[in-house]
Amino acid sequence: MTSNNRIIIPDETSSKGTFAPGVSLTSARVRYVETDQMGVVYYANYLVWFELGRVELLRQLGFEYKQMELEDDCWIPVVDATCRYKAPARYDDVLSIQTEIAAMRESLLKFRYRILRPADNLLLAEGETVHVVTDSKMQRRPLPEKYVRGLNRFRGTADI
Repeated sequence: MTSNNRIIIPDETSSKGTFAPGVSLTSARVRYVETDQMGVVYYANYLVWFELGRVELLRQLGFEYKQMELEDDCWIPVVDATCRYKAPARYDDVLSIQTEIAAMRESLLKFRYRILRPADNLLLAEGETVHVVTDSKMQRRPLPEKYVRGLNRFRGTADI
């Protein structure tokens, strides 16, 4: 999968919804393996693209999952995921994955995603994932302060 990544600060509203203040953009091209016999993307791949958007958002902020886990004993497993399908993606479509932090508490993160096809600006899917912050033994713990600061800077807020 090819991808290009960047963080944008969007207008307060867009024709497709509201984002404030930071949105991470990641691009991906639909591969043949991600489609069914009719060339339509298999539904579970949207959750994979949500993960791609989330990982790239963190990477753009200077954080990597591996570093979080090995150096800080900070894990963020998914405990809930939703996806609403609006229109099909097809083989070879270029997709834009918009990722934002929808909510953040001491030991909980919620990300919001929108997948669009830039060629016609069509919203294909939108959804959320909820993550509990844990240690390697899956015991709930607070998000380390360096991540709180970075994520709040991205969100444009000062507190959790």
